[in-house]
Amino acid sequence: MGKPFPGTISLDLQSPKLKSLPPLSLYIHIPWCLKKCPYCDFNSHEIRGEGSQAPEDEYVAALIRDLEFALADVWGRRLSSVFFGGGTPSLFSAKAIDTILTAVRTLLPLEHFAEVTMEANPGTFEAQKFADFRAAGINRLSIGIQSFNPQHLRALGRVHDDQEAHRAVEIALKNFDNINLDLMYALPGQTLTAAQADIETACSLGVTHISAYHLTLEPNTLFHRFPPNLPDDEQAAAMQDMIEQTTARHQYRHYETSAFAQAGKESRHNLNYWLFGDYLGIGAGAHSKISFADKIVRQMRYKQPKEYLAKANAHESLAQTQHELTPSDRGFEFMMNALRLNGGFDTTLFQERTGLPITVVQQQLDEAEHRGLLVHDYHRIKPTVLGRRFLNDLLQIFLPEIDSR
Repeated sequence: MGKPFPGTISLDLQSPKLKSLPPLSLYIHIPWCLKKCPYCDFNSHEIRGEGSQAPEDEYVAALIRDLEFALADVWGRRLSSVFFGGGTPSLFSAKAIDTILTAVRTLLPLEHFAEVTMEANPGTFEAQKFADFRAAGINRLSIGIQSFNPQHLRALGRVHDDQEAHRAVEIALKNFDNINLDLMYALPGQTLTAAQADIETACSLGVTHISAYHLTLEPNTLFHRFPPNLPDDEQAAAMQDMIEQTTARHQYRHYETSAFAQAGKESRHNLNYWLFGDYLGIGAGAHSKISFADKIVRQMRYKQPKEYLAKANAHESLAQTQHELTPSDRGFEFMMNALRLNGGFDTTLFQERTGLPITVVQQQLDEAEHRGLLVHDYHRIKPTVLGRRFLNDLLQIFLPEIDSR
């Protein structure tokens, strides 16, 4: 069992204060796609009708207005990373991305060598366009491959085929030296052999980072309403084991539940999320977590693109909701993120990021260790192999108790 932590400084647990603010990232949401995938529950919207286009210029202006509105909350802070997510951000022109990044650099300076990632889907790849993305300041690309198998791509409703997937990686490798491939496993009708072919192909391409996600049936998706025939839990677990072994053999380090990286190529933007850093989210439906000395707040932007644009054009606030995290929320949310990291986290980081002593979760730490789900001492807390395999069970231990009175 881990030992109780030595006596800690007396803190006001009802209104804990932060001695310093964590790193700050910027997330930029571009909500349009060529086609809505049947498994996707993200805030993404299909561009409907032949010849239809997203309102690029209007949306870029709204994003810049959004950032200007948000400056008061993050004034004077530097950005450690920027991430364009979606939707399919690569649908936008390089000129639009350049305009956004120019405004970002003007309003919130980036740290030297800041990581600037863009999500892209193979159906949107053109060689010159991606060279222009690089020139605009994108230095990391995340490509939504999902599978290299044409049968599984069709089952997932993807707009690209296997040849376009390979072509996309080929174009990316000519323009970027930091590339992530998103893959999914436990797909409709997928065998262990087929899953292995996907991960072996990804590893052989020499990209710096691979994300491998278990397909789950999320509410409000087509797959949830009409469930396909998926591999059972035992088959999915075998696929997960195989992915971990294959990536390790190709010198990728398994550093987070679904993430595998070459040495030094971990996603800095995602690490900031997992270590309970701050992030400002702009764009339709984007979420933010912003720390102040005496509070931590979460915000969400208006979700529907039309409403978001209307608010921006009317020069109104684009934050639809805002709430302050309670002390128990802070503890749970920190653990919910940090325990996704296979190497865990330094014990001192808990107090740095939450304002709370680690002793507030001592009982839960002891229970989790007793059940073999994590190990902890004065210096470090990390999940065991069992804890990583049953992550939801581990996180549930830290859920705040609900007062039913």
